[in-house]
Amino acid sequence: MTPPDHLTVQGPEDILGFIPHSLGYWPADSLVAMTLQGKRLGATLRLDLPGPEVLADPKKFAGTVRDYLRADAHADASLLVFFTNEGWMDGCLGSVQTYTGLLASLQAVLGTAGMPVREAWYVGDSYWRDAYCTDQSCCPLPGRPTSDILDSRLNAEMVFRGSSVGPAPEEQRPAPAAMSSEDMTGLRAAEAAWMVPLDLRRGSRAQFDALLDSWEPLFRSGQCPADPLVQGFLRASLRVPSWRDAVLVMAAAGRTAACAGAEQFGIFDAASRLAPVRPRADGLPEAAGLQDAGSGSGPVVPNPVPLPDSTVPGYGEVLLGLEPPVPDWTSMNNLDHVLEQLAAGGGQSAAAALAGRGWISWCRGRGSYAAAHLGQALDEEPGYRLAELLLELVRRGTLCGWAARKEAAWQKFGPDAA
Repeated sequence: MTPPDHLTVQGPEDILGFIPHSLGYWPADSLVAMTLQGKRLGATLRLDLPGPEVLADPKKFAGTVRDYLRADAHADASLLVFFTNEGWMDGCLGSVQTYTGLLASLQAVLGTAGMPVREAWYVGDSYWRDAYCTDQSCCPLPGRPTSDILDSRLNAEMVFRGSSVGPAPEEQRPAPAAMSSEDMTGLRAAEAAWMVPLDLRRGSRAQFDALLDSWEPLFRSGQCPADPLVQGFLRASLRVPSWRDAVLVMAAAGRTAACAGAEQFGIFDAASRLAPVRPRADGLPEAAGLQDAGSGSGPVVPNPVPLPDSTVPGYGEVLLGLEPPVPDWTSMNNLDHVLEQLAAGGGQSAAAALAGRGWISWCRGRGSYAAAHLGQALDEEPGYRLAELLLELVRRGTLCGWAARKEAAWQKFGPDAA
């Protein structure tokens, strides 16, 4: 994550003030590493500070930091920030003593990789200080107040632009549904009612098309229709893994990729001739009851599927962020908002929605948020496979392909933040 081009960093307070906006929260017990491209801030990386065993020999940890930062091919220097509350109040700055070896190892490894450490700081809840400065005339003990960071010009500018700093991802829980218990009961009843006809149509190409027709407008609006019947339909559709994956792929890579991938996986059954079902709609889906999308007694003829070719990415390539070269971030952002609303109802559908949000966060390069969403998915449905697989990628530190490339990476602050 980088700050908008026309925002000028005038001092360390601006850099330190930008980090919580980049991450979305004030980090704790964390190492934050940032790349530099000349005088311009580049990518931001956050890792948990290592424990005593790693600190005893920090070379491997430093190598991990280097490997992550190498994703910024234009980086020519780096900045390091140790967010820790250790040792500030005892007057001896235990944080400096604890992490001196790690800082030295990072300096050596990043310097050899062509990203020498330009500056480094320690930041606690109450104080911050330069990691290299020992002159108490400019760096008095225990440090300068963190109010300098909160009052920085860049922090004020980010707030003015609508950026906010929230709680850490592990402290965030899905917001309670803004509906009465009666409405919640109605939502769950609607979902249960949809599950029966949808389950009979899992192999139907016509039903698959009707499903994508219902989801596609939501990628443009980012708003889930308020009608419980429509929400029940959407939640029920997420319970079918192949349909859930098609929704994620369509948001990132378009409908052609979603359809071609489904065809490749062989999810369609030519013998499935039931007319598709969905909420009746005029424009955006607003439920008026159940209906058959087909009419008459003749067979439903599936829409043609383009034959797979090298220009249409497969599901695996999309879900790992390898293709397309740049995903449709607008659709993915809007899908994230919709999934947030659908997760409020709990249960297996919520697990599917939270796993989808975890995937989107991972694609954005926000591992902490991804882990939080995926953990919540497993709370809703222990053993939920997609959440388990994605959480393993996050825990291994695997970067999504898009997050590793500047030209493809998500930009929190809009197109001028490249």
